[in-house]
Amino acid sequence: MKKVIEVKNLTKEYKKLKAIDNLSFEVYEGEILGLLGPNGSGKSTTINCILSLLNFSKGTIKLFGKEMKPDAYDIKRDIGVIFQDVAVFNELTVYDNIDYFCGLYIRDKRIRKQYIEEAMELVGLKEFKTFYPKQLSGGLLRRLNIACGIAHKPKLIFLDEPTVAVDPQSRNNILDGIKRLRENGTTIVYTTHYMEEVEILCDRVIIIDKGKIIASGTNEELKELANIEEKISAEVIDLDAKYIEEIQLFKNVDEVAYQNNTLLISYKKGKNNLIEFMEYLKKENIKYSKVFVMRPTLNDVFLELTGKELRD
Repeated sequence: MKKVIEVKNLTKEYKKLKAIDNLSFEVYEGEILGLLGPNGSGKSTTINCILSLLNFSKGTIKLFGKEMKPDAYDIKRDIGVIFQDVAVFNELTVYDNIDYFCGLYIRDKRIRKQYIEEAMELVGLKEFKTFYPKQLSGGLLRRLNIACGIAHKPKLIFLDEPTVAVDPQSRNNILDGIKRLRENGTTIVYTTHYMEEVEILCDRVIIIDKGKIIASGTNEELKELANIEEKISAEVIDLDAKYIEEIQLFKNVDEVAYQNNTLLISYKKGKNNLIEFMEYLKKENIKYSKVFVMRPTLNDVFLELTGKELRD
């Protein structure tokens, strides 16, 4: 596959602080790369360096095989950037906002009109084309923000938290639109705090902490890194503390938690864990309901590798 982004030995220093420490990675044509990390990990700094919005101390950055520089306008024309903060003109309608941003790259009015219609269709805004931003809900406003960033049909898109604080309908619409962009061959760098979105969308994931890549791979490859074989969850009313202590002593158990009448057991390894647990409940005559077995999630991986919640 063609390399769209090539970052080699990227280092960004602020006095004695290394915000990015010898970072190297690649992004390939037509893939969605999830770029994850806790707050202050270096994600935003990395993206700003790639976009030549920040100078960096060492390393090289190439986009589409060319060296990226602040005045590389031929490269920038093929990039779409949608930051978390909505940036549209309140005095312009939905259509006119998209027209303005698309017009920065597409001069032909006939082509631009087609692109605007396609962008509104992609994010589900066609029926709101004459609305002003103040008339839109938060979810619709985010859809407009995305439409403004993609209307010129960039080959590479950076999406920063596109679904934060939006209603479920808008969230589903945005995720469907992102999938369609990938189907059309667009390369996407995606940052989010919602791990389920990463599992749904991303072909590959890079986890950054303290300016370094601490893990990368597909969702399944990353889950193999977790020191958790499986989790068992069960609803048990008023479970006595002595039972929790005994379950903790099971051979393969890593951790036991009990809160709001829900028992959660994490296992490091082994087979037949569920059978052992069910036989114990039966032997001790413990009443239970809704038993679930869960495989490790990306959130488990993230916690294990960084020791933090994603929003920390």
